[in-house]
Amino acid sequence: MKPHALCIPIPVQGHINPMLKLAKILHSKGFLITFVNTEFNHQRLVRAHGSEAVRDLPSFRFETIPDGLPPSQNLDATQDVPSLARAIEENFLVPFKTLITKVSASHSPVTCIVADVLMGFTHAAATEFGIPEFLLWTSGAGSLLCFDQYPYLLEKGLMPLKG
Repeated sequence: MKPHALCIPIPVQGHINPMLKLAKILHSKGFLITFVNTEFNHQRLVRAHGSEAVRDLPSFRFETIPDGLPPSQNLDATQDVPSLARAIEENFLVPFKTLITKVSASHSPVTCIVADVLMGFTHAAATEFGIPEFLLWTSGAGSLLCFDQYPYLLEKGLMPLKG
């Protein structure tokens, strides 16, 4: 039985592209891949690269979950980031768990989740299903350091900057 990775990036282009590259690397190493996008970003991918970009390969498939946001006026632009952040926190867990169940039953059991580190809800699903989870940081090392040290800077009164 091949390992089956379910990969889910933050639904913005700067996070989708690195996750897609990692998914392709895992696929080349023998993993079955289910790449999860929001319905909005899946349609953007199809428009940008044509239907060939999401054509089902035998062991690489694309699935979608709804984002719960109203339809966007500009179908080729990133959605409103604050609204998207709220939607991720409030709307993604239930459809994500439903998708894990569906994919595991209809294709092959999901053996690991590869999630963008900012998709916090995936941890609850991984724990509930007993699936190992791996987190991907899609930004540079410098931004990871800032993210890591920000609470320390707040504690020391160095942030936010004054005057």
